[in-house]
Amino acid sequence: MSARGQAARLLVQVIYEGHSLTDVLARQLPGVEVQQRPLVQELAYGSLRWYYQLSALLERLLKKPFRRRDTDLYCLLLAGLYQLSHTGVPARVAVNETVQACRELGKDWAVALVNAVLRNYQRQAEELVGAIESSLSARYAHPEWLIRRLQADWPQDWESILLAGNQRPPFSLRVNRLQLDRAAYLQRLQQHGIGARKYPHTTQGVLLEAPMPVAALPGFAEGMVSVQDGAAQQAAELLDLRSGQHVLDACAAPGGKTAHILEREPGLAAVTAVDIDARRTALIRDNLDRLGLDADVRTADVGVRESWWDGLPFDRILLDVPCSASGVIRRHPDIKLLRRQADISGLVDRQERLLEAVWPLLTAGGMLLYSTCSVLAEENERQISRFLAVCPDAADVTPEVPWGRAVTHGLQVLPGENDMDGFYYACLRKVL
Repeated sequence: MSARGQAARLLVQVIYEGHSLTDVLARQLPGVEVQQRPLVQELAYGSLRWYYQLSALLERLLKKPFRRRDTDLYCLLLAGLYQLSHTGVPARVAVNETVQACRELGKDWAVALVNAVLRNYQRQAEELVGAIESSLSARYAHPEWLIRRLQADWPQDWESILLAGNQRPPFSLRVNRLQLDRAAYLQRLQQHGIGARKYPHTTQGVLLEAPMPVAALPGFAEGMVSVQDGAAQQAAELLDLRSGQHVLDACAAPGGKTAHILEREPGLAAVTAVDIDARRTALIRDNLDRLGLDADVRTADVGVRESWWDGLPFDRILLDVPCSASGVIRRHPDIKLLRRQADISGLVDRQERLLEAVWPLLTAGGMLLYSTCSVLAEENERQISRFLAVCPDAADVTPEVPWGRAVTHGLQVLPGENDMDGFYYACLRKVL
């Protein structure tokens, strides 16, 4: 099957069946011809990134909605419109190949319809785009509930957050300092003809000029480098790690921050990494094995401490809680469709439960780093404000840094600032 037909089937699984794009790609891409994979990914990511705009256009181009059994056609049209509106694919190729994919899907009856819809868009593009401008959701290609939340939380920045969410993310790396330093790895990249530069405000971060398969990165298989956004790389720095400490990485999968902790301070007494999902704890082990690192990896609900904790307190705890992921939409555009407004209160409750559950595991004088990849105040500074109000032995000791915004409590990075994803951090000290 062609790349366009494959993309349509993939989009059905995300849009209509609620699967994550990452999981669907992991299942489906191995069965796609190698030369087609880049286009399948481009069509999938792009169609989801611009879904709310593309679907608004389709509403005006279609006389009536498709039946449930024809959702693959709807997704094929999304991919077709994406090619015409947001890529450099020649219009003739985009239309003809999308029509051919309609036949591949076994929908010969719809060939004329698909052709007409795409050609009508070509003729009326300017008029159609103008007609949907009054819809915030269509204009900014985000769900309206999220736009309203951002307007309330970030009245001066909501528009830039939305625009950043529609951009392609940078391809960012973290060099394993136990094997070589950043300068040496940048030199290695140069020798292989790969354009790259230092990642601002990181100690081991590298930004590539263009994305590439990780297997093609020099030294990747040998553990010299990992893929990690610059905002995520700040966690190990903020933890203020020292030799001899016991460290807990709660909610640790897939293990990028666990690995960075071990790379950052090789003299730690022990690192425990906990995650509730057995499939994802396997990813932690795989990542550590590739990097030549070792941690005590456990599959458990970190909030039910009697199921995994041996009673030895921790000097440092990284609590990277489940969240809306509203700060990493540019990297995971399916979040726009998979996350619902109704999810937020449940996530906030879970974050609160986890904070209260792991705080007693911290030594007196120890520090907990609360982290999310969210830009919603309810999950971030307001969550920490509530915790500090009921926890008299907790103090906010978040430092001033050049890469984040100080908020009421903690630090917020907005998407795109300093080429980083949207992240929140709060350093909490257990006072004596």
